[in-house]
Amino acid sequence: MSEVQATSFSDLPLSEHVRRAVADQGWKTPTPIQALALPDLLDGEDVVGLAQTGSGKTAAFAIPLIESLNRKARGVQALVLV
Repeated sequence: MSEVQATSFSDLPLSEHVRRAVADQGWKTPTPIQALALPDLLDGEDVVGLAQTGSGKTAAFAIPLIESLNRKARGVQALVLV
C-alpha cells in the first residue's frame, strides 16, 4: 500500500455521482481501512485488507468498483466473490 491516506472523501478522485452518493449516506470521513485502501484501489492497485466487521470494508472495495464501471456497457463488468 502507498503511504497516501485520504482524510476526507473530497480528497479522493471520485466522480460526481459517487461523491453525491457518499454525501447522501452522510459519510464525511473515510474509516481507517477506507483511508488506507481507497487511494490504491482507485489507482487500480490490488489490496489485501483486514479489518473488523462494521469497519467499512465493503465500501472500501465497492467505491472503486463502481468508479470502474462503464455505464453504457452491457453485460457483466465486475464479479465479487466472498
